[in-house]
Amino acid sequence: MTDHLIPETRMRLFLPVLALPLLAVPLLGQPLLAQPAIPAAAPVTGTVLDIEARGEARMRPDLAVIGAGVVTEAADARTALGTNSQQMAAVLAALARAGVADADIRTEQVSLQPQYRYADNRPPVITGYRAVNSLSVRLRDIARAGAVLDTLVANGINQISGPDLTVADPAAALDAARRDAVAAARARARLYAEAAGLTVHRIVAIREGDDPGRPIPVTAMRMDASAAETKVMPGEQTLGVTLQVRFELR
Repeated sequence: MTDHLIPETRMRLFLPVLALPLLAVPLLGQPLLAQPAIPAAAPVTGTVLDIEARGEARMRPDLAVIGAGVVTEAADARTALGTNSQQMAAVLAALARAGVADADIRTEQVSLQPQYRYADNRPPVITGYRAVNSLSVRLRDIARAGAVLDTLVANGINQISGPDLTVADPAAALDAARRDAVAAARARARLYAEAAGLTVHRIVAIREGDDPGRPIPVTAMRMDASAAETKVMPGEQTLGVTLQVRFELR
């Protein structure tokens, strides 16, 4: 009986050795040193604390975006659209004279719609046509925004929205807001840790949320071309970043 047990024992001992080349076959031809192992994150063994913190930075806007449109009406479609095109051509020429680059002017909408008269128990009757051509104009010098608005009105624009004041390159301000948010989260975590008789051991995770910032109030604008120049006050814009930060306390 002893002789029968020896071969079985040997098979069990050699099976793991024989299986090693088979497991290594898919890795042939791949340099092992070129694929360093990613270290696993240390497990959290202490108390978990989640903090939401907001950081802010203030900047003076340096870009104004104005919506400007020409609305014309006529008895027939061709006249409505033709008159509209002539007025818009005058507007574009005025913007060029004012130094606004073509790259900062974008057509937002061109439309032609019939206008109807409605009566009880009767089908609607077309009374004319309305043509609309609207632009989005970017002004990189906010100090000139009021003068450009007056120029638009003087040359045929009869529909205006904005200006929408913003920061052309907010990267530096947003980075400052991120640092502010992390500092605020750390300070709050230390407060909670102290109250609980613990200490802040480490930050486990940071997640940045969406935070478009706060809108900027804009003073009302006078659109009467015969009045004094329209004033646009840029004020300051608040840019913000909201973070969710997870701490480990011990």
